[in-house]
Amino acid sequence: MVNQTKKKDIRALTKEQLRNFFVAEGDKAFRGNQVYEWLWQKSAHSFEGMTNISKETRDMLEANFVINHIKVDQMQRSSDGTIKNAVRLHDDLIVESVLIPTKTRTTACVSSQVGCSLDCRFCATSRLKRMRNLNPDEIYDQVVAIDNESRLYFERPLTNIVFMGMGEPLMNYNNVLKAIDKITSPEGLGMSPKRITVSTSGVPKMIKKMADDAVRFKLAVSLHSAIDEIRTSIMPFNATFTLADLRESLEYWYAKTNSRITYEYVVWEGINDTQNDVDALVDFCRFAPSKVNLIEYNPIDDGEFRQASSSTLDMYVNTLERNGIIVTVRRSRGKDIDAACGQLANKQ
Repeated sequence: MVNQTKKKDIRALTKEQLRNFFVAEGDKAFRGNQVYEWLWQKSAHSFEGMTNISKETRDMLEANFVINHIKVDQMQRSSDGTIKNAVRLHDDLIVESVLIPTKTRTTACVSSQVGCSLDCRFCATSRLKRMRNLNPDEIYDQVVAIDNESRLYFERPLTNIVFMGMGEPLMNYNNVLKAIDKITSPEGLGMSPKRITVSTSGVPKMIKKMADDAVRFKLAVSLHSAIDEIRTSIMPFNATFTLADLRESLEYWYAKTNSRITYEYVVWEGINDTQNDVDALVDFCRFAPSKVNLIEYNPIDDGEFRQASSSTLDMYVNTLERNGIIVTVRRSRGKDIDAACGQLANKQ
């Protein structure tokens, strides 16, 4: 029997490679189509479950390949209905993903890396070193698991996906795009790319690449300050990827895609809570149609960062609206199970 560690992950193969494999084994090429459908459309976790394929063929697949599917190791449910999954990968590393329900939709918040490459001081995930990038199938499996939970607990399919979990998606660009391709393909989950948002802390070169690749999903930028000195103090990588570089890449994005940009923005007491901060944000938003999501801050234990007052948020909302910029205040979900924005840190 082939050693398990020597077997190839079958989901790393394209459909054409699967077809060629079966031809080389003396079988018909269409057998590759059948297996591909089981792997992606039906999300099979084992070869044994591929019931329209002969036992002999399933045994042959078992001898040559593995399906490195994820396993939901622990599921927590919040008092507001939010569900957090601790997801165990095939190499026993753990990431977290979240199901966020509302009256009209269910959203999957998925991870793209084990840990994170960046150093945002207000985010619990940034305190974990980056262990590795997730593979396309591991990202895909998080979505499948949340879709199943949505159907089970809320009696409706998943409607939206946000790449706002652990990791910086643009630091795992190729795998994230391959996962989205499978998620949106009729041969996969068949979801509309317009229901997918990729959130980045701002990697200018990769934002331009997304534009060049003509991606069809939405872009969100974790901004938090439009003043370089302040942004660098809370997001030190801004010293390398400056606001000027970020703005240039976003201008390029809009020119290529004609797609509105969403800015994710937390207002903290004593950090970015002045009229000067709001005015800088307004100026940053002017070059392209945009929307600002003001996000409630979720503490990560040490108390260094504190949510700004409601009057400060009102100042932001009033100033942005007066300047014709769409703004929403987004209340956090799942705080009681550490499932809210910035809280994913594998505490278990």
